[in-house]
Amino acid sequence: MSNQTTQPTPRRLAGEVISTYSRAQSLEVGVLIDAGPMAREADLRWPVALTAAAWEDCVAWSKIDSDRQVPQDEAGRIWDVLYMGAYAVRTPKGGGSWLDYALYRVPRDGHSKRARLTRLRLVVGPGDDGEPVITILLRNEDWVTWQCCQL
Repeated sequence: MSNQTTQPTPRRLAGEVISTYSRAQSLEVGVLIDAGPMAREADLRWPVALTAAAWEDCVAWSKIDSDRQVPQDEAGRIWDVLYMGAYAVRTPKGGGSWLDYALYRVPRDGHSKRARLTRLRLVVGPGDDGEPVITILLRNEDWVTWQCCQL
């Protein structure tokens, strides 16, 4: 009988770690984008950040986008992401450190006028000093990599 564990480790799941960022560094370089005080208004009690990909897909919007597609603004789009995330947190689905939720948003593609469904993942984890923080990412983003690198 062997004493070796068969539990998955970050290295076994994602391979060799090339580099790591603290959460503060991730925010500083734009890998994560702070949701700001609106997160508290949406009743999310811990600091919230979105991955750059989630921000680009669900929040980013310019006047040019409004002219080409439909009038919207980033404040309204981030509110939708945060409000639906807070709603998902309040909706009982069992325990765990992450949950998936759906959101309708107009894709930023230069021509769409109708909202389409996208799926997001809300993850609760430790911040740089062990405090609880929330990260929102696209469901197709590799959370194992995020979890391993946000140490």
